[in-house]
Amino acid sequence: MPNQYTLPLSAAEAAALQKKLSNRPGFSPAERQYADFCFEGKDVNVAYYPKKGKLLVQGRGADEFLEFVLLISPSGNAPAADKILNGLVDTTPHFGVDESGKGDYFGPLVIAGVYSDERSAHELVRLGCRDSKQISDDARIGKIAAKIRALPGVACEVVCIGPSRYNEIYASMGNLNKLLAWGHARVIAALHERVPGCPRALSDQFANEWVLKRALGQRHIPVQLEQRPRAESDVAVAAASILARERFVRWMKETSAAAGCELPLGCSPRVTAAARRFVELHGRERLADVAKLHFKVTSQLG
Repeated sequence: MPNQYTLPLSAAEAAALQKKLSNRPGFSPAERQYADFCFEGKDVNVAYYPKKGKLLVQGRGADEFLEFVLLISPSGNAPAADKILNGLVDTTPHFGVDESGKGDYFGPLVIAGVYSDERSAHELVRLGCRDSKQISDDARIGKIAAKIRALPGVACEVVCIGPSRYNEIYASMGNLNKLLAWGHARVIAALHERVPGCPRALSDQFANEWVLKRALGQRHIPVQLEQRPRAESDVAVAAASILARERFVRWMKETSAAAGCELPLGCSPRVTAAARRFVELHGRERLADVAKLHFKVTSQLG
């Protein structure tokens, strides 16, 4: 079909395009089955299908859309994937922060941060950086994490709060949001020391946005903080989520092997059974070394 293009698009690129079209005159949101979002403009329809990671652009105005919105030349064929990055990825200097292990009874809370800018943002996309929850293969997570750390111009920081320390801090603060904010602020402060000129930090939306703002303000870090839902669509936050997940998974594997029993993810009945098994092997007093004690699982052990 003439004037129709199907382009590969990552989740980060798609989120950036959705934001761009939402603020662009002449485009109105529309509904299309199976599409994550759809926009109608003058003589052009644009729809993104997340399952296949494809953007469908069709209509008499498709060529103009590619040229003037995506900033790529139609040329009759689907453009190369690396050319689709133009204008869609946030290349402004900023820190992206994310965590892993927050909802898991066993294991640490890991918070990671990544600095990206115009030079490194596209490289992070080409490495395959996206929300770590969308990558089920732990081996692939590990490979991407290693490449992120080796990428020139990318500053990284990972804080792993083991269960023993986690339980101490939680007992002192009595609130998970405060603990999360403390960890996020610590990561941002460490990144700021390495890249003092970075003006902005981005994280997922906190239940109470002022908790993180207050924690960052207490460290007197002159960084503008932005919080938004699904922040993992940003490539720096996506990279941070991969680093955090990699460290969490590695801790779980190493500790499970040392304990001689499985430490499952989440808070399911299977986790409760594993906690009972751990107590049988090592005693109730050692549970604080591997688990977050304020979870309901602890009270279910009897």
